[in-house]
Amino acid sequence: MANALDPHAAIVTEAGGLAPGGTLKTADGQPLSRALARSSRRARRRAFLLVLPLLLFILLTFVVPIGQMLQRSVKNDGFSANMPQMTAWFQANPRGTEPDEAAWGALASDLEAAAKERTIGIVGTRVNYDLPGTRSLFTSAGRKVRDGLEPPYREAMLDIDKDWGNPRLWSVMREASSAYTGNFYLAAMDRTRDDNGNIVQVAEEQRIYLKLFMRTFWLSLVITATTFLLGFPIAHLLATLPMRKSNLLMILVLLPFWTSLLVRTTAWMVLLQQQGVVNDILVWLGVINDNQRLQMIFNQTGTIIAMTHILLPFMILPLYSVMRTINPSYVRAARSLGATSWTAFRRIYFPQTLPGLGAGALLVFILAVGYYITPALVGGSSGQLISNLIAMHMTQTLNWSMAAALASLLLAGVLILYWVYDRLVGIDNLKLG
Repeated sequence: MANALDPHAAIVTEAGGLAPGGTLKTADGQPLSRALARSSRRARRRAFLLVLPLLLFILLTFVVPIGQMLQRSVKNDGFSANMPQMTAWFQANPRGTEPDEAAWGALASDLEAAAKERTIGIVGTRVNYDLPGTRSLFTSAGRKVRDGLEPPYREAMLDIDKDWGNPRLWSVMREASSAYTGNFYLAAMDRTRDDNGNIVQVAEEQRIYLKLFMRTFWLSLVITATTFLLGFPIAHLLATLPMRKSNLLMILVLLPFWTSLLVRTTAWMVLLQQQGVVNDILVWLGVINDNQRLQMIFNQTGTIIAMTHILLPFMILPLYSVMRTINPSYVRAARSLGATSWTAFRRIYFPQTLPGLGAGALLVFILAVGYYITPALVGGSSGQLISNLIAMHMTQTLNWSMAAALASLLLAGVLILYWVYDRLVGIDNLKLG
């Protein structure tokens, strides 16, 4: 009889027996370890096939567009694809080389070809991104060189327009001759390159992007804090009331979701304007005089008020879902041990709400950073966010590379804040419900 303490003792089951080497086997004679591995592989394949549609959906609607956006932010071949001879000359001659007759000849030849192929506008638009006012220079020259120019080409081009001799123009064309460039990111940070290729700040009156980024993150932070101050007591009330009353009040919290975002925003325009409902009530109550009506729209105040109202449910719902699970006996126990109401709240109740608070703050902040319609309607010039400028480049200036660079920087900023949150609080402590 085998010793029960012997690790090599035989083990026999009703389902199977032992393989020659002493390993367990299944009823059909297969080694048990191999059967378990095969079963595990089948389970993983089934799980993968179940989530495959979702993975494809995320890939096609999220990953691929972001990848295209990142590529667009560094690639623009509007000049290099339509000015091949100029591109070749820039590649063969280092920065600082004065344009010779070969360069002027390449310019005239490329302009003639682009004019005939009707791509001169694309070339001028690409250069215009870095040097505003030059698109008309290219289109005008394209019409004049369509039938060709006679050498010397330098004098012929300068006769068309003296601006062709501007060293700054040649420096910008050199930068544009590369299909891949980081200049759009430089412009998004209010930087540019001088004639020598050095990175410098743009003129004071042109520094708008960093200011808009700072305003976007600041207003998003203010809106997040405001929704917390308003949403925390509401969530606490919903969590402590009897279920019947709580469900009735929850309908009021969810009611904005059943109303169009555009309708809610335009409603705030009616309420906040100087001749609107809020100012009329303040005048009627005697708080202000009729000639002292408050300017609460087309500025940052209007943006904060409207966006706080719209995003408030995104703070209330995560807080409520966490508060509902907190056992009220914890606070009663702290009070029975001598803690004051404030101490019991600060040390017992509030720490347990942090997972919901973190989830609500992340939701509200990320949504606020990317909001477009509400700032566009109620923000005016001082209350608009970086998303409004991205939309302007997409729909008006058609500078998609600049829009992609701004969007990429905004995405990077959100990811950095997400990383900071994870390091300070821990993403594992986040709870949506």
